Amino acid sequence: MLQITPQHRLMIAVEPVDFRRGIDGLVSVCRQVLNHEPFDGYVFAFRNRKGSAIKVLNYDGNGFWLCQKRFSSGKLKWWPSNEIQVASLKAVELLIILQQGQPQPVALPQDWRRLPHQPSLTGPPMLPSLPHSSKATTLPG
Repeated sequence: MLQITPQHRLMIAVEPVDFRRGIDGLVSVCRQVLNHEPFDGYVFAFRNRKGSAIKVLNYDGNGFWLCQKRFSSGKLKWWPSNEIQVASLKAVELLIILQQGQPQPVALPQDWRRLPHQPSLTGPPMLPSLPHSSKATTLPG
């Protein structure tokens, strides 16, 4: 199973792709259309023309994962329509899209700490101060 986490960098194809394409065909879309190298740790998401299915492509360091979800009924409620929406999409919002949801009206909490690959508006991320203890803690049991 492929797990999408906040640490993943997302690249969403705004335009639909031909779902007859397999791994090699989608890798060429990543390079030629999206201008990103698929070996750089991105999770790529594609939709079909009807909006009834999504493919997710990811390279995990050992090989490619290609996952496809075809909806039992209905179509996508929302898909990014421009590069600005793609740039601001979070992993949790992609998970909402995969469930045929619409991430825009959902009230999501702010990230506790900005991840290194996300642009910062206020400078480098700050690490919280954690209390230090000289005593080791043992768990019961």
